[in-house]
Amino acid sequence: MKKINELYKIRFSNKDNEQKNKLWFILCNNYLQKYIPKNSVLLEIACGYGEFINNIKAKKKIAIDLNDDAKKYINNDVSFYNSSASVISLNNNSVDVCFSSNFFEHLPNKETLDDVLQESFRVLKPGGVYISIQPNIRYAPSLYWDYYDHIIPLSDKSCTEAFKKSGFIIKKNIPKFLPWSTEVNLPFKCLSLWIYLKLPFLWRFFGKQFLLIAQKPMKLKNV
Repeated sequence: MKKINELYKIRFSNKDNEQKNKLWFILCNNYLQKYIPKNSVLLEIACGYGEFINNIKAKKKIAIDLNDDAKKYINNDVSFYNSSASVISLNNNSVDVCFSSNFFEHLPNKETLDDVLQESFRVLKPGGVYISIQPNIRYAPSLYWDYYDHIIPLSDKSCTEAFKKSGFIIKKNIPKFLPWSTEVNLPFKCLSLWIYLKLPFLWRFFGKQFLLIAQKPMKLKNV
């Protein structure tokens, strides 16, 4: 979509994108990979410029994003769909892991968030997980609204309720995980991030984004 392309070009320079990719390499290989089996089918929702999906390992990698510019940044081993996350063109029970980062706050309303979570629930296999990293409005109430396209206010608690409402079981909730961005709270270069991930006590001081891991039950309740 043209409007998304224009906004992201204003917000992120080529240098910013290069730095983000290096940091995501560290984040994927030193933390997130342990939650994503290398033989899994992985779906990233709202993949942006591919910083996560390009750096994580999985048997099959799928990415979707409304921004058609994203396909230029996605590696060849990733299947890319230029589509909405509220209608996912995948079969039921076909994905092991869903992932998204800094996505839910951009949705137009909570009804759309419900649609996204219900679609994710549908495509996940029983026992599959949704891993979400989100800015936590509880710990950054002013910074949260400094972005033109932030619409829905969400904390780890409200997001937990949204996942439960869609049938998920919450397996992990870290209210303070990553700092707000790579530019505040920490001189957040690659070595700093590596050290930060190894020292969880630092998260209590610097964390302003939450990590939520929700699971689709192995056995669904009869309706």
